[in-house]
Amino acid sequence: MGHSIVQEAEAVLDKEFPVLDKGFVRLVDYLGGDDRIVQSARVSYGSGTKSFREDKGLINYLLRNDHTSPFEQVVFTFHTKMPIFVARQWVRHRTARVNEISGRYSVMKNEFYIPSAEDVAFQSLDNKQGRSTEDIPQEMKEKVRTLLEEEQTRVYENYSSLLDDKVARELARINLPLSLYTEWYWQMDLKNMFHFLKLRMDAHAQMEIRVYAEEIHRLVSLVCPVAMEAFDNHIRGSVRFSASELAALNKIMKGELNPLRGKELERFEVKLKDHKQL
Repeated sequence: MGHSIVQEAEAVLDKEFPVLDKGFVRLVDYLGGDDRIVQSARVSYGSGTKSFREDKGLINYLLRNDHTSPFEQVVFTFHTKMPIFVARQWVRHRTARVNEISGRYSVMKNEFYIPSAEDVAFQSLDNKQGRSTEDIPQEMKEKVRTLLEEEQTRVYENYSSLLDDKVARELARINLPLSLYTEWYWQMDLKNMFHFLKLRMDAHAQMEIRVYAEEIHRLVSLVCPVAMEAFDNHIRGSVRFSASELAALNKIMKGELNPLRGKELERFEVKLKDHKQL
């Protein structure tokens, strides 16, 4: 089998799809598709002799049973633009290959992220790293947006002033905030893409990275729709229980009392609640 060409993917190559107020996701290139996963799993040549139904069944079998090495044969390269605070969460996925714009060599653009009013919220009282769903007054929303914009304007003016004074770019940039937009080329194979998408599309992920993950999910689905359907079923839409949680489920199904207590019970109930929302 030669180079995989997926017409649906070819139609979106190099096109920018907007994310947040000034960001984007762009699929630069891809290597392989559903056919490459099947070919790798069977270690065969040519176009293959199996039907689409059998190929789909094989892909689902592989993912359902954690035989994931064939998915490493599919690789994606994206060009993305995002706020630095999003990039710092993103880069924790260390299995990727990344080349980011450098403020040592380039003059950074006057582009900063300002959340929309609907995305401004109070701190959650029961989630240390999340936002509350409590209503927030409109005047508070506008205050937040105004303060962010004013500070961004002032910091960028100071940055530009230092550059005008011939101060080294690597020094002039150091006070630029996390809201500044950065860009990079980001390459990852499909196996590790599954892990990235599972974590970053989760409802508990920060909204600003979640919207990037959702757009990447859409583009990856154009390249390998069968594999992504399997991902949605066996990984994204699944819930993992510990041995003690499974034992508790068995008791509950028998009409017995739930033996879990304390934090373990809280985590168990959260899993059940999240599963109902999927």
